[in-house]
Amino acid sequence: MNNTRRKSLKAIIEQIETLSEELDALRDEEQEAYDNLPEGIQDSERGEVMEEAISNLEDALSSLEEATSSIEAATE
Repeated sequence: MNNTRRKSLKAIIEQIETLSEELDALRDEEQEAYDNLPEGIQDSERGEVMEEAISNLEDALSSLEEATSSIEAATE
């Protein structure tokens, strides 16, 4: 791989890392909001929807981490 493509991939990695940080912050906010709900609401449909959203955000974060690792491997 030439240096131009390597630089482009490193820029993409930086973008993914920025997005990961933002996504992580949003996941943390949603988790905090869920944790601050009364137990009765946590067990309700609303709580279940929030838990599902948190789980989906965690899955997205894992996917971004995997993408970063794959791109880094491609630049070696």
